[in-house]
Amino acid sequence: MNAADATCDACSRALGRSSFTFRPPGGADGVTKCLRCAVRHWPMLRRSLIASLVVGTALTALNQGDAIITGQLSGALAWKIPLTYCVPFLVATYGALSNSRN
Repeated sequence: MNAADATCDACSRALGRSSFTFRPPGGADGVTKCLRCAVRHWPMLRRSLIASLVVGTALTALNQGDAIITGQLSGALAWKIPLTYCVPFLVATYGALSNSRN
């Protein structure tokens, strides 16, 4: 099969210009996905969520820990804390997609 006939292993759409290959541990053959399916690839999302929980919790403790411990929660924390978790999630996801791009 040539590159023009390549399709997504998940949805069978034509891959077009960009595709992403995810290889399981152990060196087995990977699955090739289109962007739409790649951003929903569960193993990648799970790793990004774990990284987000670890890094987001550490950053929240460092940046907002005093306000949380003393109970002086302001309205600004309502958007700062979720954003603190979103940034490492997006960075980890972008890194995984960049690494798996064909």
